Amino acid sequence: MAQPASHVSPPLKDELDIVIPTIRNLDFLEMWRPFFQPYHLIIVQDGDTSKTIRVPDGFDYELYNRNDINRVLGPKANSISYKDSACRCFGFLVSKKKYIFTIDDDCFVAKDPSGKEINALSQHVQNLLTPSTPFFFNTLYDPYREGADFVRGYPFSLRGGVPTAISHGLWLNIPDYDAPTQLVKPLERNTRYVDAVLTIPKGTLFPMCGMNLAFNRELIGPAMYFGLMGDGQPIGRYDDMWAGWCVKVICDHLGLGVKTGLPYIWHSKASNPFVNLKKEYKGIYWQEDIIPFFQSVVLPKECTTVETCYIELSKLVKEKLGPIDPYFHKLGDAMVTWIEAWEELNSPGQGATAQRNGTVKE
Repeated sequence: MAQPASHVSPPLKDELDIVIPTIRNLDFLEMWRPFFQPYHLIIVQDGDTSKTIRVPDGFDYELYNRNDINRVLGPKANSISYKDSACRCFGFLVSKKKYIFTIDDDCFVAKDPSGKEINALSQHVQNLLTPSTPFFFNTLYDPYREGADFVRGYPFSLRGGVPTAISHGLWLNIPDYDAPTQLVKPLERNTRYVDAVLTIPKGTLFPMCGMNLAFNRELIGPAMYFGLMGDGQPIGRYDDMWAGWCVKVICDHLGLGVKTGLPYIWHSKASNPFVNLKKEYKGIYWQEDIIPFFQSVVLPKECTTVETCYIELSKLVKEKLGPIDPYFHKLGDAMVTWIEAWEELNSPGQGATAQRNGTVKE
């Protein structure tokens, strides 16, 4: 007679928050219920504050809208973007957990080539809890995965790896393309499932996408600022890119790791390429100067914390990128405001209040 399966507690159940930016009812959570229900959700409602966001029954959540952001941060609320998914970083700010997983509301459960549903959250946790190898590339990719190891010739002195700060997942179906690529490839879909996790090497930047992303908040949280985007700003859809460039430079400086690859989610909806082009067009030009800037950044050895690294980076942004456009002076100032808000909300005894399952959470 078969024995009943023993109960397995969800990984990091009490140490991880799921952050979701949204402007609509969160019906997509029904598909994620088997994987997300044990966890605490932080929902950041963008746009119209009079709209009521419906969350399916049975989820433990707190919900913040723009009024809450203004109340919690006061004058510092101008550092949080409006009418842009960059507002998600407010959820990073108010979380009290060690780990964050953030996902967009048009992302659904994907299936692996065998047809099995992918528990994206579990794979992210696995990525974060195992080391990264940024200093020497392993040709069997992640040596800490089951069935893999370090190949011949890999230095034994580097096999301990470094702590993993970020796990960057990918997408099946709708790829994360910019507007020009969307326009020339409107029907292209990603059907390739690559069963691999890689550490991004030290000194190599990458385009970070925020719709399937996890990170160790204690290791890199203060640098996970998604910038000034959307309403009232000259640029949009570069929020996660900006954060990615900043965190990678800081991770390289502090000896932390960034992984990309598994897990996959199913990205269900392509955004309007003409709307996207209007948001992106300055960024498309500016990134030709922004990326060389980040490639050349050298942080002083005196910067030994994420906060001091980020403040130094904000100064360099204003000095080196300010001549391109006044926006970068404003962004540099916002980076400092973000760190001030982080330190205020994350000092002992500090916290925020929000609607939590219809009640107020202190």
